[in-house]
This record gives sequence, C-alpha cells and structure tokens, in this order.
Amino acid sequence: MSATTPTAQDVKVLRQRTGAGVNDCRSALIEAGGDFDRAVEILRTKGQAQAAKRAGAEAREGAVQSYIHAGNKIGVLVEVDCETDFVARNERFVEFTRDLALHIAAAAPVAVSDEDIPAEEREREERIATEQAADRPENVRERIVAGKLEKWLDEVVLLRQKHVNDDKHGGKTIEELRAALAAETGENIVIRRFARFAVGG
Repeated sequence: MSATTPTAQDVKVLRQRTGAGVNDCRSALIEAGGDFDRAVEILRTKGQAQAAKRAGAEAREGAVQSYIHAGNKIGVLVEVDCETDFVARNERFVEFTRDLALHIAAAAPVAVSDEDIPAEEREREERIATEQAADRPENVRERIVAGKLEKWLDEVVLLRQKHVNDDKHGGKTIEELRAALAAETGENIVIRRFARFAVGG
C-alpha cells in the first residue's frame, strides 16, 4: 500500500479494529504512512475510535424510511439500523433517516460503502482511468489512475457523498453525519441498504 492511497481493504480492516468512520480511517492510514498500529493511535488520540466498545455492538433495531420525489418519478427506501428501539424512535435518528432518503433520491449513489461497489464497475472505471492516463509520463500514471478512481468513488459511494442539502449540513459527508449521530446517541448506527427507483430508469 502506498502512503497516499490506502486500499478499500485496508480501510475496512482498520474500521473493524476501531469502529471509526471510513473517512477517518482513510485519513489516519495516510497520516500513518500505512502503519496500522500508528493509525489506531491517531484515531484514539483524536477521539474518533469508539475502541471496540461500539464496533462490536450489533445494530438490530432501526427504521426503514421512504421518500417520494415531487411528481412521483423517483422513490427511495433506505434501512438505517441502531442498537435499541429507544434510539430508533429518537427524533434525531428519524430526521437523519428522512434526510438520507431525500439525499439518495437526489444524488443517486451506487452503493453504501467502497466495499459494496460491484467489482465489475470498479474495474471498468479503473480501465477508463488507465486509458485516459496513457499519454502521461509513466512515473505519474499510477497516481493519476488512483486519483481518478478516488474521485469516482467520492461521487458514487453514499458514505463519501456530501449531503445535497448544503444549507442544512454545511458540506458534511453522509459518513460524517452518521458518525456524529452515533456519537450523539452512543450507539452503533449502520446504513444497511437502500433501493432507489426512477420511472424509466
């Protein structure tokens, strides 16, 4: 792994170890130059790791929220899970799931996380990026391809996307909003899955 581009697998392993968010794990791995133990220390120092206490907690409660866009042309169902029924009925949790359904309708993500992106779609984007970088000097091609892939993931992965309601959420990503809700409720909050329907889509 290069220090600048941790793989999705590396990020996943660090998330499993710490319970921290995707973006926090990626940043920590970059800062640590790929050293996992150092990345864990960085996360703990910043207070972003809920150190195994929350990471192992199962999210078995939750809610399914729907959103139908004006004109009935786009509809969304999203499942967000938490640990207790108490939090599932919490006003902030309900508001988060509603905002999330609206965001999915507008932003049309492909998957919840990096790991959920279908392999063939990732390979296709990598091929396109490689072809686009073919005329660049060999020593920078790999970095260009990695950069293009990261940019694409930022656009299509739900947790990486900035919430479409910028006025309300100030440019925060879905992962940042999820992590903030988890910290506020003291529970493991998991965006489990979503389905987006578009007429003629």
